[in-house]
Amino acid sequence: MVHIFERKVNYYETDKMGITHHSNYVRYMEETRIDFMERAGYGCERMEAEGVGSPVMAVELDYKSPTTYPDVIRIELSVAEMSALKVRFAYRMYVGERLVCRASSLHCFIGKDGRPVRFQERFPQFAA
Repeated sequence: MVHIFERKVNYYETDKMGITHHSNYVRYMEETRIDFMERAGYGCERMEAEGVGSPVMAVELDYKSPTTYPDVIRIELSVAEMSALKVRFAYRMYVGERLVCRASSLHCFIGKDGRPVRFQERFPQFAA
């Protein structure tokens, strides 16, 4: 399953050369992941109410082509890997048909006590 999220590059996200600053792509990934989780019924509010956090363990980005204001970036998210304790999301970012970035983020799940949470056991319908 591929989740699609779109967002416009804001002027303030560009650098002096008019190119989207590289640090913004991590934000775009987070916005996409949060939208995906909310639509799947596991938004931040629910996760926090259930006492589950999902810190980032690793992020990888491979920039292919620059973006500029006012490009609209289409971000395609998929679950690349899922285990009892971790999930890796894969991202493909496009402007039109042009691939601008490939990326991934790895997350674990922890309880309020900081101990690992077996996400698939706590939220079995997510894995279905």
